[in-house]
Order: sequence, then C-alpha cells, then structure tokens
Amino acid sequence: MAFAEYDAYDGLGLAELVREGEVTASELLEEAIARATRLNPRLNAIVLEMYAIARERVKSPLPDGPFRGVPFLLKDLHAAYPGVPCQAGSRLYRGYLPDAPAELVRRYLEAGVVIFGRTNTPELGIVPTTEPELYGPTHNPWRHGVSPGGSSGGSAAAVAAGIVPMAHGGDGGGSIRIPASCCGLYGLKPSRLRTPPGPEDSEVFYGFAVEHVLTRSVRDSAAMLDATAGPEPHGIYFPPPGGSFLRALDRPLETLRVAYTADPILPGEPNVDATRAVEAAASLCESLGHQVDIASPRIDALGFARAFFYHFAAGVASELTAAEAFLRRPAGPSDCERTTWLLALAGRSIDAGAFTTMRRKLHAESRKIVAFFDDYDVLITPTTGRPPMKHGELDPVGFEAQLHDLMGALGTPALLKIPGLVDRAASRAYAFAPYSPLFNVTGQPSASVPVHWSDDGLPMGAMITARPGADALVLQLSAQLEQAAPWFDRRPPTRA
Repeated sequence: MAFAEYDAYDGLGLAELVREGEVTASELLEEAIARATRLNPRLNAIVLEMYAIARERVKSPLPDGPFRGVPFLLKDLHAAYPGVPCQAGSRLYRGYLPDAPAELVRRYLEAGVVIFGRTNTPELGIVPTTEPELYGPTHNPWRHGVSPGGSSGGSAAAVAAGIVPMAHGGDGGGSIRIPASCCGLYGLKPSRLRTPPGPEDSEVFYGFAVEHVLTRSVRDSAAMLDATAGPEPHGIYFPPPGGSFLRALDRPLETLRVAYTADPILPGEPNVDATRAVEAAASLCESLGHQVDIASPRIDALGFARAFFYHFAAGVASELTAAEAFLRRPAGPSDCERTTWLLALAGRSIDAGAFTTMRRKLHAESRKIVAFFDDYDVLITPTTGRPPMKHGELDPVGFEAQLHDLMGALGTPALLKIPGLVDRAASRAYAFAPYSPLFNVTGQPSASVPVHWSDDGLPMGAMITARPGADALVLQLSAQLEQAAPWFDRRPPTRA
C-alpha cells in the first residue's frame, strides 16, 4: 500500500478495503509498524511494542467487526491485555502484568482491530500533559518540544502523526478532549459508564472517568462507540441504551438551541485563541441554522474547583494504596514522581467528614450545570484555555517549588491547611483546562472538535457538551461541523 492511500482513509475506510480484499490486515499492520519505527524516535508516543503479538494475530481470521484489520494502540493506563505490561506511566507499576483482559479490550478485539502497542501517559494519568519520568515526554506532531496534552497524549500524537487512524484513551478530567484539542483531532468523552470499566472496576475515579478513542473522523468515534458501549457482565449500573451512534449521523438534525461562552467556568484566564476557537464553532452552528446565544451555567466556581481537588487528591491516595498491594510493601517518595507523592499525602490527610462535604458540594453544583440544559441543547466552550503548552510548563516554580520541597522534607500534608493554599493549587491546576472537568463530574457527553489553529500553527479545539445521555446529539452536531469545516486532511509537520 502506498503512503498516500493509508492516510486517505479513516478506520472504517481501511476496514472496508480489508473486506473488499484490496489490502490485507497484515499489510496494514506492517505499514503502521513502519510508520511507528520511523516516527516514534522523534515523538516518543509508543512506549511498549506489541509487534510480535499483532503479527501472530493477523495470521488467523479476524472477527468480522466494523474495524476488521485496522491497526490500533492502547494507552498505558487501564485497558488490561493479558501478559502485556500495563505500567500507568509509573515506577509504582513497573513490571505489572494483567492476567485477564479488560472488557473494553475484549470488545476492541471483537471489533476487529489489531493492537500493536501501548502509548505514553503521565504518571497515573493525573496531569494534562504527557511527560512521565518513567518514559520521558511525548512530543506534539505539530511542534517538537510542545506537549500533545494529557493524559492520552501518546495516543493523540500517534493518531495525529498518521501512525494509526484512531487509538484508545481515557478521560477523568479532560484526558481525551485535551489531547484531541492539542493535536487537531476529534475526541469524545462519552456519557458516564457508556463504555465498560470492568472487570477490575465498577467505576473509575468515582465514575468521573470513561474510556473511548481519539480519532481523525467523527464516524470512527461513533462506530467504535457502537462496538464498545453497553452493559457488561456483573456491572452494577450503566446509562440507558442509545441506539446506533453511527446510524444517528445519517438522521437529520433539528434546529438546536446552542449556548456558547469563552469565559472560564472554573478558575482560569483563557487567551485569545480560546475565544477564537469557540467563536469559530458558534459561527459554524449559526451558519447551519441553529439558534445561538451567549450563555453559560452559573456555579460556585471556586467551591467546585476546591471540591474536585479534594476528590482528585483522595483518588491519588487510593491509587497509591492499590500500588502498595502490587508492590507488597509501603510506597515511598522514590517510587513515584514528586507531584504524585504530595497529592497522595494530601489525599491521605482528608478525613471522611471533609470528603463527604466536598462530595455534596460537587453534587449540588452538578445539578446547577445539568439544569442549564433545560434551556439549551448544547453548550460550546473552548476545550482548553490556550494552545498546547511547552514541555515543563506545569513544573512547579518559585514559591510552589519551595513548597514542594518543604512538604517532601516534612513528609506531611500539614501545609495544605494554610488558608487559601488549596484554592491556589486548584486554580493553578485548572488554568490550562477550566472547562473539561465539569462534565466528568456531571457525566455528560462532551467532545473536542478541531475548529481553530493559532497564528503560529498550533491546533485548538472547541468543546461540545449536551445533556446527560445525549451522546448521539454530540456526535450529530460534531459531524455537521466536520462537514462544514473539514479537518481530516490537515497534517502536522511531523507525520508519516
């Protein structure tokens, strides 16, 4: 297969070529491996090769799923594949080998994809950039030395560079949507538990996190959701069935009530490119005949940010405890990165009463957000507050660096009791992405659509969010925008 032909198709298109006998799954795999071999030394997107496993798989007939024969990559977080290391970007899990597949991975395989590697992620997936100490930073195909976002940054870089047409990701605070925005891709966070988290979990990160894919086309995202959505054995709850998401793209879309805003909903200061991205999406919606207004939910932004930060720290503490079971010993600061260790210390300091109070706060603010959708079908915001950041920009500096050192030396989170310190930490955490975590908490479907490139050539997405369970609506509007302002053929400088 020639270079141009591989790039000309999305996942469904490549699968159609396989079905028609114009190319074999083996040929597609070898093309993807050749691209990875050529590009990965510059990108550092793929951190574990599964080439032998993939080559063995294509020797036998593949399931006749919608993506039969399509090369595919798994993020190095969750998505257990038996006998293949899954290290979550962390020394804590070095050498961890799952002995059973995740239900989601089983469904990927039934869909016909050929998995040939794992992609880079920040440690435990906890920051919106992909620079783990274990593997080193992943570079954005649009500019070397710039982050592809996180935590699904390795997957995003691999798709944007043309190694694969789509790749696995997960989103607990923006980790599909942020890398999609940073790399000029489409990234849908489905409704809460739309895809299965089992059998290891009944929910991930309080149900805030959900796994799906980063894609070059909207229809690939819809088709993969068809292949993977739905209840799983022994699952305790799941959203109601949504019908075929792919077929929904063919249905006419009625006039929508669209709200948009570039103002930060959580603490942050979006720059001019954030405003341009959301205005571009709003203008497209208006040109498509939708009713467009400037509006946004009104919530206690700092209270929400503080409560989410508490949940975040407690979640990291829980992850550290789980890692200790694998290590069979207490973890220490040398087992993980400084930020991870300090967040875990902070999480372990939160008493049950304080945590429950913060849980109630998130629920109260979530109801305000969902109520906003009584008046609007869709809310459009920037995906991030500014274009992709350079490597190292999230590293603590000045006072925060001194605070990191002091907390590490004391071995205690007592400094977090200083008035205003949690609020300051939370505000800094949301400065880059003051929108996406809202909809992890509410569980609403939300997608980043590549509608804007900065003057210096970096991509920036607009985020489309609908009421709970309305995944099909998000996909339908995304497909309209894709048709009105196509992005499929936009290519970064670092590409196959």
